[in-house]
Amino acid sequence: MSHKESLDGPVLDIPTPQSPMTGEQKPGWKAELWDWIKTLVIVFVIMSLLNSFVFNLSMVKGQSMQPTLVERERLFINKIIYSISDPKKGEVVVLHDPSQDDSKKEFLVKRIIGVPGDVIEVKDHQIYLNGQLLEEEYIDTSIQDPDFSAITIGENEYFVMGDNRHLGESKDSRYFGSVKSDFIVGRAEFIFWPFNKIRGL
Repeated sequence: MSHKESLDGPVLDIPTPQSPMTGEQKPGWKAELWDWIKTLVIVFVIMSLLNSFVFNLSMVKGQSMQPTLVERERLFINKIIYSISDPKKGEVVVLHDPSQDDSKKEFLVKRIIGVPGDVIEVKDHQIYLNGQLLEEEYIDTSIQDPDFSAITIGENEYFVMGDNRHLGESKDSRYFGSVKSDFIVGRAEFIFWPFNKIRGL
């Protein structure tokens, strides 16, 4: 008598051999390298545009802004601010050097003392702005350079000075006169290096 045998246990699904994978292959090293190059180029272009039109990172050179700024400190410069507002008294700015002699530098860092229409004079080694003594908490000495008589700041011009008022330590508007607004590159917002000196200006 015949009988049927039953299998009472797990059924194993044994895969059958298949042809090699025909889908997308993993990108090779050349493709990955090309992707990295494209990414770096895009980042470089974006940073260049931001550096040209939005901000700049600058290093302080010289002593003309002591004690506020000292040599080799790094500054964050806001380059877009003056496209939406005018420079104001007391702001620290970076400007193209308007000098026309051998001492000419590419850029200077100075403080705006007077804006269009202001009357500025130095007498008894103190600055008078529109007839009133200018209080300057950022300096450590009175002006040691010679006094000068009252001058009126012209339209679209700014009178700038370094915070270092020691004799001969700052080449500024007392030397090259008031500067046109288009000479001003941007406003120094804060010191970002060294880390222990990070602060706004």
